[in-house]
Amino acid sequence: MGLKQLRQRAGLTQVKLAKLTGIAQTTLSGYETGRYDVHSMTLDNALRLSRALECRPDELTDGYPE
Repeated sequence: MGLKQLRQRAGLTQVKLAKLTGIAQTTLSGYETGRYDVHSMTLDNALRLSRALECRPDELTDGYPE
């Protein structure tokens, strides 16, 4: 399961996730679409996302690319 699936499973839009994490919605979109490599995201972003999505940081990259 990758970032998009984890976000959808949590019932969050990109906008809501952006507000929860402080990560720009455009950055989240870039990770989900492959414009930005999720394997290269900062540790800070990975931790923010994993906390908000209640998952391990390594789960954010599973299923990439989609």
